[in-house]
Amino acid sequence: MPEEAFHCLRCGNCCRWPGYVRITEPETEVIARFLGLTEAEFTARYTVLMTDRTGLSLIENSAGHCIFFDEKAGCRIQAVKPRQCREFPTGWNFPGWERECAAGKQRVEKDF
Repeated sequence: MPEEAFHCLRCGNCCRWPGYVRITEPETEVIARFLGLTEAEFTARYTVLMTDRTGLSLIENSAGHCIFFDEKAGCRIQAVKPRQCREFPTGWNFPGWERECAAGKQRVEKDF
């Protein structure tokens, strides 16, 4: 899907998917500052070392959603969300993502 054809509807479906939300060291600093935490506090409270030990990921809540996703408010760190989140789906995606994403569903329906 061309980048200019995608307009996020902030449905939060991508935030509900289980799996890693990778964060880089610079993102750790920015998110921690946004939350009023030190990097050490943020890292201890909100991240986990990925199983392949290549970096950190945001933890999931008890439902398997991103720890920063709120059902009513959406992304609590929207202004500083990780690159992985900002670039979905144009920077990365997986087969069938359109069936889960509200904007993707809208796009698929228009294509038929």
